[in-house]
Amino acid sequence: MKTHTAPVITIDGPVGSGKSTIGRMLAERLGILYLDTGAMYRAVALAARQRGIAPDDDAALGRLCGRIRISFSRDGGRQLVFLDGADVTGEIRLPEISMLASAVSAQPCVRAAMVAQQRACAENGVVADGRDAGTVIFPQAPFKFYLDANVEVRARRRHKELIEKNIPMEYSGVLKEVEQRDHNDTTRLHAPLKPAPDAVILDTSLMTIEEVLTALVSHIERGRPLLPYTQTGTQETC
Repeated sequence: MKTHTAPVITIDGPVGSGKSTIGRMLAERLGILYLDTGAMYRAVALAARQRGIAPDDDAALGRLCGRIRISFSRDGGRQLVFLDGADVTGEIRLPEISMLASAVSAQPCVRAAMVAQQRACAENGVVADGRDAGTVIFPQAPFKFYLDANVEVRARRRHKELIEKNIPMEYSGVLKEVEQRDHNDTTRLHAPLKPAPDAVILDTSLMTIEEVLTALVSHIERGRPLLPYTQTGTQETC
């Protein structure tokens, strides 16, 4: 596997653990790409639904992954996700796409295609978050983190996020969804959710976002000095 001179940092964990928010903030601090691997699987799930492809049709999903283009752009502090040039940032966060993505991401052809794309994004350094960033995508990354929190806390965070996006859903339904996704992600045959053996594990249940970020930055600084992030404007990424 290719060695990267720029920093490669992975942040894994279940839904609602805070990894996406922390990943974005850390990447901004470092001035490198934030790679939301979960968004890529969500985009595949959306594309599959649009084309009527079943979430367990591995062969068809593999062909689909070879045809679609998933890209990101950053406009200020907000990262946008594009599927074949169309902005799908909001659509891929709908609850039904979340559940579909959990099923689609279990397919070997999908994971192989996405992992290849994700590794290609790390040429100039990357903060990658997801379910298997530190175990499968970048197993040689020098900095690996696994964020977790109890399921009720994670469900409350997810519920708050949906309310803020004007997506109506009862807390009980969100809790059930989070529990189901945990089960799907930890029991799937290919690349199940689990901490890398050398990951720093952090329970964020009682921590603020700022406290989590400080903990990660402190750990990284002990191994590599951080540079301030100064870039502004819109930046297209892989």
